[in-house]
Amino acid sequence: MARRTPLYEAHRALGARMIDFGGWEMPLSYRGIAEEHQAVRRHCGLFDVSHMGEIEVRGPSAAGVCQEVTVNDVRRLGIGDAQYTLLCNEAGGVLDDLVLYRLGAERYLLIVNAANTEQDLGWVTSHAAGRAEVVDRSAALALVALQGPEAEMVLRTLTALDLTALRAFTACTTRVAGEAVVLSRTGYTGEDGFEILVEAAAARTLWDALLESATRRGGLPAGLGARDTLRLEAGLPLCGTDMDATTTPLEAGLAWVVKLDKGEFVGRAALAAQAASGLTRRLVGLELDEPGIPRHGYGVWRDGTPVGRVTSGTKSPTLGTFIGLAYVAVGAAAPGTPVAVDIRGRRVPAHVVERPFYRRVREE
Repeated sequence: MARRTPLYEAHRALGARMIDFGGWEMPLSYRGIAEEHQAVRRHCGLFDVSHMGEIEVRGPSAAGVCQEVTVNDVRRLGIGDAQYTLLCNEAGGVLDDLVLYRLGAERYLLIVNAANTEQDLGWVTSHAAGRAEVVDRSAALALVALQGPEAEMVLRTLTALDLTALRAFTACTTRVAGEAVVLSRTGYTGEDGFEILVEAAAARTLWDALLESATRRGGLPAGLGARDTLRLEAGLPLCGTDMDATTTPLEAGLAWVVKLDKGEFVGRAALAAQAASGLTRRLVGLELDEPGIPRHGYGVWRDGTPVGRVTSGTKSPTLGTFIGLAYVAVGAAAPGTPVAVDIRGRRVPAHVVERPFYRRVREE
């Protein structure tokens, strides 16, 4: 039986179309993927992402354990800071991507992908080897994401916190709608926004208050369908789809996350060797020159020769174009390179483009 988040009944009340997602019964959409997508781009959207896993690492050696198992440099985190990072295996393959928060002097929180929570918990625990306390907090917490250009205005009505002082990838403990939360300025949509951790028992109160405030500003509840099209427009890879244990962060375009000079960490030797020898393939953006959806696994061709495979694709609701991500040989990875995507036996012309496909206009 699929698991349910603390907000399951709220989704049913809103008429959500529910699907099985990694063993969770989750809302795909409420009023339609495109409408919810556009609400996030123009106003705001509210997502239930409580299926994500939350793993705490505590104790005097917590920083050292996190430094060892993740590729980014944990030493850069002050209390209240967060960073995007990855867990890799010894071969440099991606086990998961996550956001790591430093909540206290000896307290770190990893927010990991739902399907990988058990695997990640075991991985971190085994590497901690008793040096730090590793605790699965997933069942005790709910996580919601408020995303879009109106997100800050929506949240202002529900908290006394000065939100302008909360920078991107920072977090704090505060109250929202009267509930104690950990509030961070993070997200997975390419828009400004916030992610809010709350005790599971208080999730419905928080959700209802946020949704009421959001709808007053043109916002909508948004499901996994819009979350996927939004992240794809923003050029953000999805773990398990665009990267996995057979691909490295360097190949996925995430070299900026990998700090080879920070000292030893799991996968460092393999990644340093790959960086020195050079890549043979890269994850690139594709834009089709004709209508067609480049789906996961479709072949990419250049001059009659196979050069790669699609990992994600959609029709962009914002741009109206047909876009995708694909691993291609480095010789075909330069922006502007003409290629073709094999869609059910028809090679549809396309070209390589820079990521992201969509970039929000930031206010000065």
